[in-house]
Amino acid sequence: MAKKISTYGLLIALAFLFGFLESIFPLPVPVPGIKLGLANIVIMTALYLMSARDAFILMIIRILLAGFTFGGMASALYSLGGGLLSFCVMAVLKKTGLFSMLGVSIAGGVFHNVGQLLVAIVVLKSRSLMGYFPVLLVSGVVTGLVVGILSNEIYKRLKIYNVTEREENENDIEKSKG
Repeated sequence: MAKKISTYGLLIALAFLFGFLESIFPLPVPVPGIKLGLANIVIMTALYLMSARDAFILMIIRILLAGFTFGGMASALYSLGGGLLSFCVMAVLKKTGLFSMLGVSIAGGVFHNVGQLLVAIVVLKSRSLMGYFPVLLVSGVVTGLVVGILSNEIYKRLKIYNVTEREENENDIEKSKG
């Protein structure tokens, strides 16, 4: 249990750090609010190395911490809308086994933007915001691609460590029995 708590803490801190870096180095794009989503690297990797439940908890904590630290209630609300929709889509696509991590990440990037757009339409009571959809679709694909590539590289390296560590733990258990 202590190991799980320390892993949660480490991953939340890492995601928080990535969010902080994005807040001080925004992307030079003409559309406000578009971010690379580096913190999602942590969530994507957790989705593949841990349970969906664990990754979901990490995502919620990260969004709330980052939202209130870097943006306030409105920022947290938009991020939560995007994060919930994107996570649900990613978890379902991963579970089907029909999509690679890259495909799951791209879908996550697109649906994160869709979720935020839906929240904005409800909050601002303006359907005219749908005009942003083409730009958000392209940015979701691009950011999802970048996050997916980086997540996949990290996942491959951590998976080797995780399997090796699990085998060592199993060997220690067997030795203690014998």
